[in-house]
Amino acid sequence: MKIARAIVVLLLVTCGVRYVAGELGAAPRQETKAAEAKAAWPTANTKDVESADAILAAVYDVISGPAGERDWNRFRSLFIPDGRLTAVRESAGDNIGYRAMTVEDYERGAGDYFKKNAFYEREISRKTESFGHIMHVFSTYASRKTPDSEPFERGINSFQLFNDGKRWWVVSIYWDAERPGTPIPKRYLEK
Repeated sequence: MKIARAIVVLLLVTCGVRYVAGELGAAPRQETKAAEAKAAWPTANTKDVESADAILAAVYDVISGPAGERDWNRFRSLFIPDGRLTAVRESAGDNIGYRAMTVEDYERGAGDYFKKNAFYEREISRKTESFGHIMHVFSTYASRKTPDSEPFERGINSFQLFNDGKRWWVVSIYWDAERPGTPIPKRYLEK
């Protein structure tokens, strides 16, 4: 019995060491996957990513315009390859949910809408927190059908940004729209 236990312990230790060493088919390290994806990712215009102000302006600029195509390569170039966009949604019966999307998912869904509809979204207020290489921005927006029309929607885009020492990247955009019972707080409307 003692010999059987010793063999089991020896096997567990050996497999554990081999797993830690990466010999048992462990998933590739995130840095490796990111580097491979980054190599195939569109290169950003330097002016679009030289500052947090520039990258936020570029995001709003690329999604805004008359009905028609958007520059999706420019849009993708602003994000890390694993970037995410998440919309909070309210459905029938006051059920609150969300829709998480990759950059490509957003391109497919919004692209179809933008082909048929003019859409202009502009920042109207901003609150920023940063530390080290990360920045969080609450960017209050107004969406319009023409550049000068009354907004048909307002809300907050929560941007998570990353600076790698060379440029800024959008890690994610997470947003919620203003609706009855959920007005935008005054502090997020001040310049």
